[in-house]
Amino acid sequence: MYECLGFLDDDPTKWGFVFQGIKVLGPLSKSTEFDDCFFVFGIGSTSNFWKRDDILAKTGIENQRLETIIHPTAYISQSATIGQGCIIFQNTVIASNAVIGTCVYLLPNSIISHNSTIGDFTCITGSVCVSGSVRIGKKCYIGANSAIKDGVSIGDCSLIGMGSIVLKDVFGNCVVAGNPARLLRNIKFGATER
Repeated sequence: MYECLGFLDDDPTKWGFVFQGIKVLGPLSKSTEFDDCFFVFGIGSTSNFWKRDDILAKTGIENQRLETIIHPTAYISQSATIGQGCIIFQNTVIASNAVIGTCVYLLPNSIISHNSTIGDFTCITGSVCVSGSVRIGKKCYIGANSAIKDGVSIGDCSLIGMGSIVLKDVFGNCVVAGNPARLLRNIKFGATER
């Protein structure tokens, strides 16, 4: 049984705010004050997915203090591997021999099929279907209702737009979208153009 002590957020306008009965206690740097606690790392959106690892590193929270949270309605094969600090939402399916990296989150109703690999710090949003033997790199963002064909590889730091159908490999640092998914642009995330 968990007791949630509070949220940490770097936005000062949220400090002291109470959300669902839980208070925002202050900035991420305040994590050092909770040395007897575990943490759930839920940060990640289209505006910061490529730097989730840097955000976590700045907190100083060690990996063993990151809790893996799995909703009771999720189905996870006994042969699947789940990394430290993952958040797996309701009705998610993770099939045989799938490998989920560190600090990955999978939002509701997503499917990770057999023999697929999801890299560290990747965000899989709602109702995504990842077919068998897919490789998704580190720090990617897979938009809601996307589908990825079997055997496809997606490079690190790529964004797949919502509703996309990915039929062929995607290089790293790319934004693709559509049906079928097409390259919209190459971006080195963190550069001034973003």
